[in-house]
Amino acid sequence: MVGAEIVGDEALELREVAKIEEAGEGDLTFLANPRYRKFVETTKASAILVSKSFDVRTVRRALPLTYLLVQDPYISFLHVLQKFHPPVEALLKGIHSTAVIAKSATLGENPSVGAHVVIGEQCRIGANVRIHPGTVIGDGVALGDDVLLYANVTVRERCALGSRVIVHSGTVIGSDGFGFLPRKDGTYEKIPQRGAVVIEDDVEIGSNCSVDRATLGETRIRRGAKLDNLIQVAHNVTIGENTVIAAQTGISGSTKIGKNCVIGGQVGLVGHIEIADNVTLGAQSGITKSITKQGSTYSGYPAKEHMKSLRMEGALRQLPELLDTIRTLEKKVQDLEREVREARSEVRSP
Repeated sequence: MVGAEIVGDEALELREVAKIEEAGEGDLTFLANPRYRKFVETTKASAILVSKSFDVRTVRRALPLTYLLVQDPYISFLHVLQKFHPPVEALLKGIHSTAVIAKSATLGENPSVGAHVVIGEQCRIGANVRIHPGTVIGDGVALGDDVLLYANVTVRERCALGSRVIVHSGTVIGSDGFGFLPRKDGTYEKIPQRGAVVIEDDVEIGSNCSVDRATLGETRIRRGAKLDNLIQVAHNVTIGENTVIAAQTGISGSTKIGKNCVIGGQVGLVGHIEIADNVTLGAQSGITKSITKQGSTYSGYPAKEHMKSLRMEGALRQLPELLDTIRTLEKKVQDLEREVREARSEVRSP
């Protein structure tokens, strides 16, 4: 299945896959992260996927263990996982009787449309699209081939999704951008949001995300980008190819993020800035200005280059001791000054 070189029992029967610290007899596990190396000697698994560079002679175990040597243990484990646990298709082929589809909408071959789905006027739906129950697709939306929309997704009017896009439950594509003009009396005039959202091929978006439509023009998520749950993408934002973004990140309006970036959880980015390609932003970073250096790593608030941020954090942790030292030195200086004053006073005495 994975082209492994087997060291151990080639006739071993494997019945399940499991994590290395939880595996039992008959299970197959894997070692990809060096931090889990210690579990190789204690795991109760019957077999383990390891890298070809792994030296099995260094392992000291009481129980037998069969080693499957592969190029990439993690990728191999994913292939095996798919065999043991193939995805469950909860949506039947065809169009449910309760779905409401406008006469002007066009659907490609082999659609799967669940209960109470609404598809608006002039929509263009590609082949092999799966739309789960309760999803609403507004007028003039375009979906490419093999799109998967889970339950209760909303794709608002005039937005476009490429092929093989996956959107998880509760996400809204094309909600209004946050635009309000202050009036003199303290109230706000809503700025019309007349743009759209364009999501390119092979993008996956987690549950309960909001991707706002542009004020004018488009908000665009480029090919291969992956968004976690609970992410806010504001109006006119651009997210580059193959960029991955963890949960609870907020991206303010008109910010442009490069390709192959890695953005940790709870990162906040102000508006109208640019992030270069291959940039990594640590969790809870506050990005207040553009980052133009490709391949750099930033963290902290306000965000700084990662090593500088670590040094500053280290210095902050020493502040209590440094304050004690300063107070001690201040007392010594005061004592010395008093001694000097007393000595001078004695010299002036008759």
